[in-house]
Amino acid sequence: MSTIQIRTEIPGPKSRALMVRREAAIPRGPANATPVFAARAEGAVIEDVDGNRYLDFAGGIGCLNIGHRSPRVTAAIREQLEKHLHLCFAVTPYEGYVAVAEKLNALTPGNFPKKTILLNSGAEAIENSIKIARAYTKRPAVICFEDAFHGRTLLTMSLTSKTHPYKAGFEPFASDIYRIPFAYPYRGEKGATAETFAHYLEDAFKRSVAPESVAAVIAEPVLGEGGFIVPPREYFKLLQNICRKHGILFIADEVQTGFARTGKWFASEHFGIEPDLIVMAKSLGGGMPIAAVTGRAEIMDAPGAGALGGTYCGHPASCAAALAAIETIEKEGLLARSTAIGKYFEDRARGWQKKWPLIGEVRGLGGMCAIELVRDAKTREPADSETKEIAKYCYEHGLITITAGTFNNVMRILVPLVISDEQFDEGLNVLEAALASVVERKQAVLSHA
Repeated sequence: MSTIQIRTEIPGPKSRALMVRREAAIPRGPANATPVFAARAEGAVIEDVDGNRYLDFAGGIGCLNIGHRSPRVTAAIREQLEKHLHLCFAVTPYEGYVAVAEKLNALTPGNFPKKTILLNSGAEAIENSIKIARAYTKRPAVICFEDAFHGRTLLTMSLTSKTHPYKAGFEPFASDIYRIPFAYPYRGEKGATAETFAHYLEDAFKRSVAPESVAAVIAEPVLGEGGFIVPPREYFKLLQNICRKHGILFIADEVQTGFARTGKWFASEHFGIEPDLIVMAKSLGGGMPIAAVTGRAEIMDAPGAGALGGTYCGHPASCAAALAAIETIEKEGLLARSTAIGKYFEDRARGWQKKWPLIGEVRGLGGMCAIELVRDAKTREPADSETKEIAKYCYEHGLITITAGTFNNVMRILVPLVISDEQFDEGLNVLEAALASVVERKQAVLSHA
C-alpha cells in the first residue's frame, strides 16, 4: 500500500451508500472530517471501501505515531488473545498492567519515585488526574487555559475552552474551574514575553481564586485542538515555579503531545519541567484504547484503596499493545524521525509563507507541526472557510488531514512517523497544491470585483 492511486470519484459509490446508512443510524453529534469510509490501513496509508488510497496526515487524531497496524503491536495483541482477553484488574490483576506502569514510571520526566494508573481514554485520565490532585492537596479549584482542549466529559468539557462544537448547549459545567490566557505569541499581547504570559497566573490569584484554594494547574505543553500553539521555552518553568510557591500541583496533559510526537517522549522535556502528574493516551496504545496518569508516588497514593479504577481500565490487549508501541518507538528511532519530519515540514512551509500571505504562522515541535491561515497578514483575520476548503481539496486528491484552532483556521500535521520520505513529500505536494488553489481562487474573485 505504498503508492497512492485514486481510482474512483471521491467519495465513491460505496462510501456514499454507507454515508446514507450512517446518517439514518447515527446522530449528527459524532461528525466526520471526510465523507470516505475506510476499509483497511497500513503504515501511513488508508484504503477506502471504493479502492481509493490516501496518505494519512491525521493519524487517528494523533493515535498512530507508529503507524497503522504496526507489526509489533498486531503481533503482541495476537499473542495476548491466546492468554486471556478481559479479567478486570480490580478483580484479578495481571502482569501486563504492572509492566506498562513500570515502563511509564521510567520514561516520564523526573528522577523521583513514581506510580501509574491506567485508564481507557484521555478524558478519563484527565478526570482522574484532577481527582488525585484534589485528594492530595485537599483543595477544590483547578486552573486551566484559554484555547485548551481536555476532553468531552463533564469535567473535561468544563476544562476545555472552545465553545462550538464542544460546550454550547451542554451547560451547566463543573464548578471551581478558572481559566487564564495561554502563551499564544502569534495572537497574544504585543511584545509579550514568557514572563508576561506567566503573570496571568499570579493575576488570577488576585482576581478569580485564592492560591490556597487551588489544587492544580493543568496545561497541554503544546496546545492540540487549540492550534498546535508552542509557548516560549521558559514559560512552563515560570508557571511551575509559581505553582510550587503556592503548593499547587502542575498537571501536564500529554495526551496528544506524548510518545515521540514532538521529537521527545514527552513535550515537557522540551521545556525542562518535571510535572507532578502527566496524563497520557492516544499513541500510547499504538491504535488500541488505553490512557494513563503517572505522577509522584506520594501524590498518586493520596486516593484510598478502591477510589480509582474502572471495569476495562488497563485492558490486557491494550497493555500488550502499549508495550509493543513503546518498543517500536525505541527500536525504530522514531524520536529522531519526528524531529526530521518537523524540520522538513518547517522548511517547506516557510517557503509557502514567503509566497502566500494566507499563511500567517508556521509553528510546531518535531512532528507536531501546523500552519495558521489568515485573510490579512496585518489584522490576522482567521481564514476559517479557506481552511475548510483546503482540507476538502486534500481528501479529494488523496490526502487525509484535520484542521484545528479556536478559530478553525489551522492545518495540523499528525502524520504517522513511519511515513517514508517519498510519501511525506507526496502529501506535502497535495497540501501545497491545495493552498495554491485557494490563493488562485481568491485572486480571481478580487480581479472580477
